[in-house]
Amino acid sequence: MQALIKRYGIDTLIQFEDFANNNAFRFLEKYRDNYCMFNDDIQGTASVAAAGAGEANIGIAHLISLAMEDEGVSHEEAISRIWMVDSRGLLVKDRPAGGITGHKELFCKEHKPIDTLGEVVKEIKPSAIIGAAAVPHAFTEEIVRDMAKFNERPIIFALSNPTSMAECTAEEAYQWTDGRCVFASGSPFDPVTINGKTLIPGQGNNAYIFPGVALAVISCKIKHIDEPMFLKASQTLSGLVTQKNLDEGRVYPPLSDIREVSVRIATSLAEYAYSTGAAAAYPEPENKEEFIRNYLYHTEYESFIPETWTWPESCPQRK
Repeated sequence: MQALIKRYGIDTLIQFEDFANNNAFRFLEKYRDNYCMFNDDIQGTASVAAAGAGEANIGIAHLISLAMEDEGVSHEEAISRIWMVDSRGLLVKDRPAGGITGHKELFCKEHKPIDTLGEVVKEIKPSAIIGAAAVPHAFTEEIVRDMAKFNERPIIFALSNPTSMAECTAEEAYQWTDGRCVFASGSPFDPVTINGKTLIPGQGNNAYIFPGVALAVISCKIKHIDEPMFLKASQTLSGLVTQKNLDEGRVYPPLSDIREVSVRIATSLAEYAYSTGAAAAYPEPENKEEFIRNYLYHTEYESFIPETWTWPESCPQRK
């Protein structure tokens, strides 16, 4: 980290990606307050989401609790509503199977041990299940059908990718819930027609988040990226979903709109950064969206080949 800053300067934005679980949180906690950096697996994925307790899932849980607190729920109540499962079962205090590392302790419950996700769903009756632990087929037909029994509109987010690692497919989720679920996936799935209605699965990809975050950081010279910025990015993304998107089964705007989505997220973060003193680019721009757009890359280039014209036949010919 020191070498990067020495070489490229204090304004360098550093993105962490694909660190193992035991290092991801340790590095994030170690460097987040001293460098302009973020972990896309933990914080970026969390912003598009909110079974398993790997790094992405812990990040999702933290941001969901922050979102609930923003709506007026106490921190303790927010944490109490989030139940987490890892490879050894439900996260509970003094679990005989062990495996409760530091970043999981906050979400441990005073509850009897439960070994499988299916048993947890039957016992807890959650309104949403979110998978990002790369365990293929973790959301079985029984689990998804149970979710449909407990909820009129069960929320099923199968966020692992690639497709081979998805907890379930879009078609399975829609069929097993009779088209009633709110579904999002980390991998792209084709539209599904059920009961005469075509539903377009939402792709919960962190590509919705990190371009806008990076754009805001670079343009506004934000020195540190705090957790509320990712909540702000998530709220902005949510606000861009139209009624037409919802009617189609989408929970995110189309990925084809990613450029405009990134501008809107960056603008929202710019407003937040200036209001909290996190931005260092002054004077503060009056029109922040216009300011942000000036930093966009444009892929259209002028030709570098000199323009040439044919000599008109009606004109005297040069000899």
